[in-house]
Amino acid sequence: MIKDNHTALSDFILLGYSEFPVLQVLLFVVFLFIYVGIILGNGLTIYVTLTDAALDSPMYFFLRNLSFLEICYTSVTLPKMLVNFLAENKTISFTGCAVQMYFLFVLASTECFLLAAMAYDRYVAICHPLRYKLIMSRELSLRLVTGSLTVNMPVHVVQVYLLFTLPFCGSHEINHFFCDLSPLLELACAEIFVNEVYLFAATTVILILPFFLIVASYVKIISAILKMPSAEGRKKVFATCSSHLIMVSLFYGSATIVYLSPRSKETMDINKLLSLFYTILIPMFNPIVYSLRNREVKVCLKKLFDRKV
Repeated sequence: MIKDNHTALSDFILLGYSEFPVLQVLLFVVFLFIYVGIILGNGLTIYVTLTDAALDSPMYFFLRNLSFLEICYTSVTLPKMLVNFLAENKTISFTGCAVQMYFLFVLASTECFLLAAMAYDRYVAICHPLRYKLIMSRELSLRLVTGSLTVNMPVHVVQVYLLFTLPFCGSHEINHFFCDLSPLLELACAEIFVNEVYLFAATTVILILPFFLIVASYVKIISAILKMPSAEGRKKVFATCSSHLIMVSLFYGSATIVYLSPRSKETMDINKLLSLFYTILIPMFNPIVYSLRNREVKVCLKKLFDRKV
């Protein structure tokens, strides 16, 4: 049906920063370096948490899945971006654009719920330490991860369907690095009220709800930390949560501005930059933040490198 409704429009053009042709090779090198760093860093996190028995806990099970998600997440957009930096033809097919957007939305939304699951894990570990193993069983951890993915899939089928059944009868140049919702809505030449209502409802459920669950978990965690008699104990407990708080702040801060701020021509370029932040830079920071700020991971990495040496 989507294909039949758009026989006149076979592809889109991803503009990116094509207005600066002298920067294309430099951008290719920088983004290639970032992509390799994302794969190596998150791949190493997955390997260490899988092979070291000391990291066999729900906390590292969630971290392993987050790292795998980051690799998939960036692989949806970055390879095509790298090709476009060097190619004169910066087109993406109509179907390819729809598929790219769908998987981008599903994986980004899954990360929202996965971050909420990690916050709940920290809440149980700090506020109910004696019941931690009983509550955070392997079965519950697996259900939280699979549920984070499956709950988003039908939501974004509707989202993408509503968007790509709109007529795009004007320009087909997308002012972005990849297929995203806001720049595509700007190209539609039909009423987009239904799309905006659905976007608001989906954003509320997928972005705001997990955020409030995270906030509620950390309100309980901070309350428990403040009741601890030992300053050293408070510092140690807070250190276990700081990495997660950093990632939540970076991810939610940039994504909220992009998807909840009013659309205008002035904000399009800002949102284009911010979208790079939460789709590319945060996956690169993930292994750095969790590894360099986590004593157990650093010990396991040191043992791994010692064995290799």
